[in-house]
Amino acid sequence: MNQNIPLAERLRPKTLDDVLGQEHLTGENGTIRKMVENNTLNSLIFWGPPGTGKTTLAEIISEKSGRKFYKISAVSSGVKDVRDVIEDAKKQNLFSGKSPILFIDEIHRFNKSQQDSLLHAVEKGWIILIGATTENPSFEVVSALLSRSQVYVLKALSYDKLEDLIDIASAQYNKDENTTFEIVEKEAFIQYSGGDGRKLINSVESVLNQFKNSKNIQIKNEDVLEVLQETMALYDKNGEQHYDIISAFIKSMRGSDPNGAVYWLARMIAGGEDIKFIARRMVILAAEDIGLANPNALVIANNCFQAVNVIGNPEARIILSEAAIYLAVSPKSNSAYMAINEALALVKQTGNLPVPLHLRNAPTKLMKDLDYGKEYKYAHSFEGNFVEQAFLPEAIQDIKLYEPGNNSTEKKIYEELKKKWTKKY
Repeated sequence: MNQNIPLAERLRPKTLDDVLGQEHLTGENGTIRKMVENNTLNSLIFWGPPGTGKTTLAEIISEKSGRKFYKISAVSSGVKDVRDVIEDAKKQNLFSGKSPILFIDEIHRFNKSQQDSLLHAVEKGWIILIGATTENPSFEVVSALLSRSQVYVLKALSYDKLEDLIDIASAQYNKDENTTFEIVEKEAFIQYSGGDGRKLINSVESVLNQFKNSKNIQIKNEDVLEVLQETMALYDKNGEQHYDIISAFIKSMRGSDPNGAVYWLARMIAGGEDIKFIARRMVILAAEDIGLANPNALVIANNCFQAVNVIGNPEARIILSEAAIYLAVSPKSNSAYMAINEALALVKQTGNLPVPLHLRNAPTKLMKDLDYGKEYKYAHSFEGNFVEQAFLPEAIQDIKLYEPGNNSTEKKIYEELKKKWTKKY
């Protein structure tokens, strides 16, 4: 084997079975596998983070379908390059009867006119287009081209898959170089890779190369940091630190410290934490710790969750930061959180108390005859859209579950409650 070939290239999967982490596409019932097996190829766009196998999948599809493979990069190619490939592809099509595959890496970098130059060839079937992008194709690929292509989402490699990839890379290195390295700590490699499989393999190769002539065969985090010369906050997504740091993040926002909130947010982002996990926790905090003191906080947090799902990394960090700061500086109240906890405890204690007759629904004559809903007073028929009446079971009529918090918004709520419910507030 030519040792000048980079380890990442030597490890590039040759079959769908070898592709790591994309089982939803390449597994037994995966759409890509079925497409290859049935030879029913259409134009595709692979959308996913760097190093997840977009180029590899395109090459495997080409190899298994017996089609000529053209590869260009949108960074360095223009309309002329595209037209040259299309002209050659037309000849190949006539010769073999199979439309060649044109793979365009970073297709989102093509402008509208460059993307439009592909349309006619795709429509005529002269080429099968496979585009790769790290950006949301809904925003970066022209609608005409998008409508003629099927978008497939490649998932970021999970922590477990990255650990597996380190084992695969080190085993291949040991085999090729006749070494006996053992990587006993993997956090630094995973941190450095940022979830990019190719970068991970390259870093394994770089580190092992440095220790090839030493007696050190057990590679630890400190060895990785020494070689890569990069200061990294190691972060174990599956261990205790995962829970400690998210706890510090939540407590910083609850404690109204935007500086602590942003710092712990940065620690999680730098460690490759799932951005959706971070956003979900902020939605919970907005309801639990801010609540009625600033009801807009829940709207902001929920919008943040929706936005990071659409945008993805690395720009999601900006959205997360804005939301975290907003939540941190918002006034705090846990009154809604305490109210539902009190209510659940009361339900557990009192059991299934009957619904008062005047609050019951009466869809049938029998129910009306039994006075269901008879004494109910329609609030909108009274001055101020309010009339005092019982809304709790008789046995707990005097219970008060909601206690307004001590903040400007709930002070106003308290004043309104005092006017309406004079016996409780």
